[in-house]
Amino acid sequence: MALTLKEQLSSPGGILKFLVKYNTVFIFILLVIFSALISDVFFTSANITNLLKQVSGIGIISIGMLIVILTGGIDLSVGSLVALLAVTFAILVNLVVLPLAILLTIVIGFSLGSISGYLVAYQKMAPFVATLALMTIARGLGFIYSKGSPVTFKTAGGVFMSDFANNSTLGVPNIAIVFFLIVIAAMVMLRYNVFGRLIIAIGSNEEASRLSGIKVNKYKFLVYAISGALAATAAIIVASRTNLGSPNMGMSWELDAIAAVVIGGASLNGGRGTAINTLMGVLILGLISNILNLLNVPSYPQQVVKGAIIIFAVLLQRFESK
Repeated sequence: MALTLKEQLSSPGGILKFLVKYNTVFIFILLVIFSALISDVFFTSANITNLLKQVSGIGIISIGMLIVILTGGIDLSVGSLVALLAVTFAILVNLVVLPLAILLTIVIGFSLGSISGYLVAYQKMAPFVATLALMTIARGLGFIYSKGSPVTFKTAGGVFMSDFANNSTLGVPNIAIVFFLIVIAAMVMLRYNVFGRLIIAIGSNEEASRLSGIKVNKYKFLVYAISGALAATAAIIVASRTNLGSPNMGMSWELDAIAAVVIGGASLNGGRGTAINTLMGVLILGLISNILNLLNVPSYPQQVVKGAIIIFAVLLQRFESK
């Protein structure tokens, strides 16, 4: 029988357990308060807009990473896929009409993700190995197709996408709206849709799911394909922001996506994690970078801070499970 909030807090160690359970929310709130105290410009519209724009691309691939991790897998290819697909979109937007360029880029992303899905689900290859291989291939193809140089938008469709990506609606950046809509879709899918419930079940106990008649291979295949499609969406966004597709885009984004999912409380063993917590994880990483930038801290120490926070998040998970 589930305890009420009052009963949880009044039980022995209840307050501490409550803080640990909702640590992602409390960390986010504390970071917002700290940011406001150390900088007068933190709550300015320009800074908030810039923060939302910076996290949107990584946020989208983090949702894809979440659904893969929920099955007990991992996708190391997403950062390189962003680079390859950004170059692909820049080439396509200069050749065909905009809607077709967007559609083809997403289809290509889905297809590339399907390669990892096939290797993991049907060839029983370790997710780390399969996606590491695709990561290397995708980055190399990005440099080959772009000839090592950024591909700029040269058509009206490219100009439209650039305007869309750099403008706002009702004060919210358009690309952040796209990110939030994807988060909402993921929330609904994981909570109310059969597909979402099944991938969580597979991550919780794959063998039991298989014995229950669930087509485990099919769903494991699909989560990697969806991750590829979301990488394509992120690629379209980041390419549109800068008006070009570069093979250098998405460097280490796969690590940031994993970090966001873990900070959000998802288990790398699968079966546990939510879209809203992943959103919080993405915002926490964005806030950390924003704070350190406001304090003029160089980029290298920022990596140290991110790593320490990942360790802290994992230790909190172990404490919560006791």
